[in-house]
Amino acid sequence: MLYATTTAEAKRADLRRRLAGDELLRFPGAFNPLSARLIQDKGFEGVYISGAVLSADLGLPDIGLTTATEVADRSRQITRMTDLPAIVDADTGFGEPMNVARTVQTMEDAGLAGLHVEDQVNPKRCGHLDGKQVVDLATAVQRVRAAVGARRDPNFLVMARTDVRATEGLAVAIDRAKALVDAGADAVFPEAMADLGEFEAVASAVDVPVLANMTEFGKSELFTHAQLAAAGIRIVIHPVSLLRVAMGGAERALDALVTEGTLQSEVRGMQHRARLYELLDYEGYNTFDSSIFTYTPDASVRH
Repeated sequence: MLYATTTAEAKRADLRRRLAGDELLRFPGAFNPLSARLIQDKGFEGVYISGAVLSADLGLPDIGLTTATEVADRSRQITRMTDLPAIVDADTGFGEPMNVARTVQTMEDAGLAGLHVEDQVNPKRCGHLDGKQVVDLATAVQRVRAAVGARRDPNFLVMARTDVRATEGLAVAIDRAKALVDAGADAVFPEAMADLGEFEAVASAVDVPVLANMTEFGKSELFTHAQLAAAGIRIVIHPVSLLRVAMGGAERALDALVTEGTLQSEVRGMQHRARLYELLDYEGYNTFDSSIFTYTPDASVRH
């Protein structure tokens, strides 16, 4: 009932513990708090909060228009509804190194288990679009050092994302990943890899966990979890998938209303009211309400 009972500190410690093993951790992207609860209910290991999804939720493109406050506020709403660790897309850190440091502490306060900071220039763009630009290595390293130095909980995961593969090739991306690990990054996110071999090359080159982004309609093929695990990947995200499925369903429903004047044809694909109430824990709330309204205080007790 109400919010998750696992503390942020416990979620971070659990993520660190699992990353110390050899399993592949699956982090579907939550587009709202209820979808985060559904991700937990289905048995996944974590929740991902995508910058592209947060932008789209506001009706904006993913070109660096959202603010750290907007991202933190939405992240807080999501993290408090799940016992799973959540990682957020912190774009370029929302400014210069001091802003990056503040972003880390703001995201800690929002209950997140970690974040990733990328090496694109401001304003950034979606990692699977053409025309990206990256900062020089010194600036990228400075961002990571600022993030690592700012965290107060040593278990808070600071991940370095590099987009340099698209502009300078795989070899440079591997060299940059190594430098970002040397700067203190706990994990690496090589964006827009061309094939499974490239993921494997990055994973073999660094001694920290590597994340694979399995976004639809992007530069990377949609590999299976088994394939990614065999390539040495430790975290896989499906950042926009649930939003795409939900918006696809919403569009079909609106089309049905226009053409048919009813949603009868769409009912079979809807989440049933009973299932929604189960996710919302209506039974728990009813029990709580009943205990309040049926409670009769002892008149002999003075308060």
